[in-house]
Amino acid sequence: MLQNGHVFPTLTFARAGGGEVHLPGDLAGGFGVILFHRGAWCPYCNAQLAAYEAAKHEFAREHIKVISVSADDRETSETLVGKHHLSFPVGYGADPKAVSAVTGAAINEKPYCLQATGFILDAEGRIVTAVYSTRAIGRLNPDDVLGFVRYLKSKS
Repeated sequence: MLQNGHVFPTLTFARAGGGEVHLPGDLAGGFGVILFHRGAWCPYCNAQLAAYEAAKHEFAREHIKVISVSADDRETSETLVGKHHLSFPVGYGADPKAVSAVTGAAINEKPYCLQATGFILDAEGRIVTAVYSTRAIGRLNPDDVLGFVRYLKSKS
C-alpha cells in the first residue's frame, strides 16, 4: 500500500476519447483525485463516477482535478463516459496485477478487475490520503474529498 507523503507512481493508460492519461503528471499543479474503478458493470462505480460529475463545478472552484481508470476496454469505457457525460479523463485497459504491484490496490478475480481504490494527491503528486477497498463498497466520495481539501487549504 502507498502511504501518505509518498509520490504517486508514474503510470500511463489509454484514455477514452483518445490520447493517454499520465499519472500523476496530468494532475500536477493542484489537488488531484485518482479513482481506480472496478468497471462499467459495477453499480457502485457508476454511482461514484456520476457523483463526481455532479460535483464538477465545486471541484473546479477548488482547483481539484479528477481522473478515473479501470481494466475495461475502450468501447466499454467510452460508453460509460457517454452514459454519465463524464467531463474528467477516464483511462482504460489497466492491467490489474501491474497496477496492484505498484499501488497496493486489491484485485477482484471474477470479474477480473481492480477493487475500488482512491487517492488524493497534492500539487507535487504526493499522496495526502488513500482509500483502499477489498470489495464493492468503501470508496472515496466527492463530499469527503471536497471537505478534506478545504481543510488542508485552511491549514496552509
